[in-house]
Amino acid sequence: MDNASQGRDRDWAPRSIGLLLGTLVLATAFIAAYVGALHQPTPRDLPVGVALGDQRAQATLDAVRGQTNIIKPVGYDDASAAEHGLLSRAVYAVLSTGPDNGLLLTIASASGPSATSAIKEVLTTAATRSGTPLKVVDEVPVTSADPRGVVPFYLNVGYVLGGYLASTVLGISAGTTPRTVRRAGLRIAALAVYSVLLGIAGAVVVGPVLDIWHHDVPTIAAIGALAVFAAAMFASAIQGWLGVAGTALVILLLVVLGNPGSGGIYAPEFLPGVLRGMHRWNIPGLANDLSKAAVYFDWRSAGWPAFALALWAVLGGLGLLGASLVRGRRTVTSDSGPTRPGPAPVGDGG
Repeated sequence: MDNASQGRDRDWAPRSIGLLLGTLVLATAFIAAYVGALHQPTPRDLPVGVALGDQRAQATLDAVRGQTNIIKPVGYDDASAAEHGLLSRAVYAVLSTGPDNGLLLTIASASGPSATSAIKEVLTTAATRSGTPLKVVDEVPVTSADPRGVVPFYLNVGYVLGGYLASTVLGISAGTTPRTVRRAGLRIAALAVYSVLLGIAGAVVVGPVLDIWHHDVPTIAAIGALAVFAAAMFASAIQGWLGVAGTALVILLLVVLGNPGSGGIYAPEFLPGVLRGMHRWNIPGLANDLSKAAVYFDWRSAGWPAFALALWAVLGGLGLLGASLVRGRRTVTSDSGPTRPGPAPVGDGG
């Protein structure tokens, strides 16, 4: 083996070992996050609305709260306000006084079948023990084609996966950091077109192909395009600054932590620790919440997830442009020197 070959081996060995160690850490984190979050989902503080003047319903919820922390009563000024809380996804159910001195439990299973099932079980047991009739009405049910309510989660997993994969593929083929602002703009435009196409493709699959949400194809396509673009811009910005190694950070945030923390498999109240509130700001959770709000709740509670996804897309685009101005300019300057041999590395091209 000549000296040049030995030199190349010495150069590649540390990098290969580093990449393998990074992959080992990422895979371990994946196992810990998924198994830790989902191996024993236990509901805590599931919000149930009640009108403050409804003494029978209030007394029942207070008694249940004294025995278990599964349910958390949320007081509203009147029944109308409580119903608004249900339809805006602030609570999973509303308990009120029903006919024949009984109780009426109004649920919205589209918010989270796992949550409403737990609420029904707890309150049915409490009503049976007290001899109080309990009637259950599902005001916003999931579609019959998706009885477990998992379609929004898996659909948006595909959208987010497609977004960061598209960014990664462009980074590998053309360099993670565009060398000029113009090239960065072209990359953003290409990812925007790709996002629209994937949004439409996903909507067609869950619509005409599988006949799950056939009447909401334009809505799902628009939400999908936004989710894909947000994920693609987020990944592009991180990869633009950190190079190919930034892909590991993208996977950590969008997949390892993002999917179990999205509230799509189990409602957030079933998750441990910091994962409970993650759906309010991570891209998979925001996409999941926006899909539910649009399809089942007439766009109620859609404001924040729509705004946050758009914000991620804008910040990601600005981050990629910034990386192009800083790292791309350095690469161009380095390329102009007389001593730089060989092709540009993948992480600095564009």
